Amino acid sequence: MRIVAIANQKGGVGKTTTAVNLGVALAEKKLRVLLIDLDPQANATSALGMQEVEGESIYGPLLGGASLANKILPTRVDNLFIIPADLDLAGAEVEIARMPDHLTRLARILSTFRLDETFDLVLLDCPPSLGILMTNALAAADEILTPIQCEYFALEGLVKIVRVVEQVRDSGANDQIEIGGIVMTMFDSRTNLSGQVVDEVRQHFGRRVYNTVIPRTVRLSEAPSFGKSILEYDPSGA
Repeated sequence: MRIVAIANQKGGVGKTTTAVNLGVALAEKKLRVLLIDLDPQANATSALGMQEVEGESIYGPLLGGASLANKILPTRVDNLFIIPADLDLAGAEVEIARMPDHLTRLARILSTFRLDETFDLVLLDCPPSLGILMTNALAAADEILTPIQCEYFALEGLVKIVRVVEQVRDSGANDQIEIGGIVMTMFDSRTNLSGQVVDEVRQHFGRRVYNTVIPRTVRLSEAPSFGKSILEYDPSGA
């Protein structure tokens, strides 16, 4: 089983869109995928047409008061499961920070899935911040997938992610974590800036930047409002 954290401390870069559509695509390829929504805004939860239900998030397991397995819900997509988010997660940052193992709570509770191989892949949709929940995700993950919007400050955001990765390594919470891939999102072929940003990021991060760029499209931004992935909402354009 592989655990991938989809992380960027900046909001609005396509992080949740990447998590949801990657999860659906791999589930359709017959991989058993678990998507864990770690963002109190619950955007991944609603993007899959799920309702936010109080008490059904990973909040309880993180604090040691509930079983993780009991929080897993099926989605309408075969082989894709989710642990939804709720507003309780907003308070988890403060409560977990007081615990001696505050950096590795998530890694510990996910270790059971590594042993029994229930899933082929776990995707962690991180909140857009550099707080405890994101740090826990990085401590639990094998690698990070970072979506980067094709805009002027893209490289600056990547530098911050690299620093957090180094901090997690140095803390001993996860000395194997690395940025496994960078996906450029919201590419606008009508502007020179998008191409320049992609070139600059590739110059610094080489093969870790995927060849495929995600264009800025109305259909992709519409899909979550219908509770669907782009593969369901517009299969011909996916």
